[in-house]
Amino acid sequence: MLAKIYSGSLYGVEAFRVTIEVSVTNGIGYMITGLPGDAIKESLSRIAIAIGSCGYYMPRTKLVINLSPAAFRKDGTAFDLPIALGILLASEQIEDLGKLLDYWIAGEIGLDGSIYPIRGALCMSLRAKKDHFRGIVVPKANANEASLVKGIDVYGVKQLKEIISFIQADCALEPITPKKYIYSSPDTTLDFKDVKGQHNVKRAMEIAAAGGHNSVLIGPPGIGKTMLAKRLPSILPPMTPEESLETTRIYSVLNNPEPLAGLITQRPFRSPHHTTSDVGLAGGGSFPSPGEISKAHNGILFLDELPEFKRSAIEVLRQPLEERKVLISRANLTLEFPASFMLLAAMNPCICGYFNHPLRNCTCSKRAIYWYRRKISGPLLERIDLHIEAESVPLYELVEMEPGESSITIRQRVIKARRIQSARYKDQYHVHCNAQMKDEDIDKYCEVETHAKKFLLKNMHLLQLSARSYNRILKISRTIADLAGSKCIELNHVAEAVHFRSLDKPLIIPYAKKKTSSTTIYSYAV
Repeated sequence: MLAKIYSGSLYGVEAFRVTIEVSVTNGIGYMITGLPGDAIKESLSRIAIAIGSCGYYMPRTKLVINLSPAAFRKDGTAFDLPIALGILLASEQIEDLGKLLDYWIAGEIGLDGSIYPIRGALCMSLRAKKDHFRGIVVPKANANEASLVKGIDVYGVKQLKEIISFIQADCALEPITPKKYIYSSPDTTLDFKDVKGQHNVKRAMEIAAAGGHNSVLIGPPGIGKTMLAKRLPSILPPMTPEESLETTRIYSVLNNPEPLAGLITQRPFRSPHHTTSDVGLAGGGSFPSPGEISKAHNGILFLDELPEFKRSAIEVLRQPLEERKVLISRANLTLEFPASFMLLAAMNPCICGYFNHPLRNCTCSKRAIYWYRRKISGPLLERIDLHIEAESVPLYELVEMEPGESSITIRQRVIKARRIQSARYKDQYHVHCNAQMKDEDIDKYCEVETHAKKFLLKNMHLLQLSARSYNRILKISRTIADLAGSKCIELNHVAEAVHFRSLDKPLIIPYAKKKTSSTTIYSYAV
């Protein structure tokens, strides 16, 4: 007899339908066809014990299981449950009353018949709805995750016997009620009011949050670059339901030790170590999965000690920063992972960390500073909008200064600026903030006063900036104007934007001292 059941497999962050055909005929031997992975090949041993534990038997005849379409590789343990049901149906141990053709079924089976969680339940639910299925049956632990999709019934089961009773109409399972989306509040344990001084950095991070701009913090060790970076999520605007669903879908396909309990409503903050490999950042592997870049989707990717990362690793950021997606190509497949994130990096100005320090002398040579900066390529720096110089705070300010503005106050200004941008780009697909503005729309949305344009062109010539840097400065100026509530970009907006491009300026290094009888004369090299 032939049985047919529908399930799904993952392809990146998408799912596709898989038809599981089970045939029981005369002969001897078990066979699984359709490019199954190792987890699927070894599933028959688990399924045989689970079927026996539930009071049924494994056929002792020829058993052929086909996973269609056969041209695509399948992997994972989600096929255990549909294969077990197919075997029971094909061997006529249970009877199908027509329900199976209306549902997707996915789950991992334990030896006692228990149903264990799988990865990608949300992606499968989205695809099942798109393919006009009535519902989807998943492990109980994945039910809340799968129920995030509206318009499809989601059933959670804990035991193989439960779904058998559901198929044979012996019991009625109740679909999971989807949870209502609730905007989450930011983490209040990390607040900008606890940071004393660093007004220049706070202003720059407010601009970065308001426009979604990529930024790099440059300053000596111990002044709080990492501390400031960890407080950036506290001033970001709340995630929209669409952003939450996109981010949750990425985490759904990861090998998480615990299944997702619901939508991710806090913006991700990923901070990989500087020993992270190219694949760790971009994603990949024998069966590609998302990397740190995609895990930071709709959130922040923080790279502390940026020059200490391998050159090949940080260079993989180039394409995602421009196209906001990651393409992983292999000989037999090409996967696309979303990667719309804010890059926030931190670095020392030189190897010793004290170049241009007001109190401590730098021990690095001109060549050492040059090669330290060269670890970050020019094309990558051009893709970073804000170059923020953090300076040492005098001791008396740390002791006597009053607390600064709280994150809540700054966040309100950021949200107000984002609302202006949302209205501006309401007709643009996947454009929500100024950093995502398309280059062809800059002339349309970035109206610059005459004096401001002359000032910008003069600085472009002095700093020898590229056309990409020109566009970046205009986008930053647009964000500053939005924070000020100005429709037109004015001179002070452009001047502040140029101020936050410090790494574009010529590097001036003192390299010799010439002593005279009365004064010390310094010679400088550029």
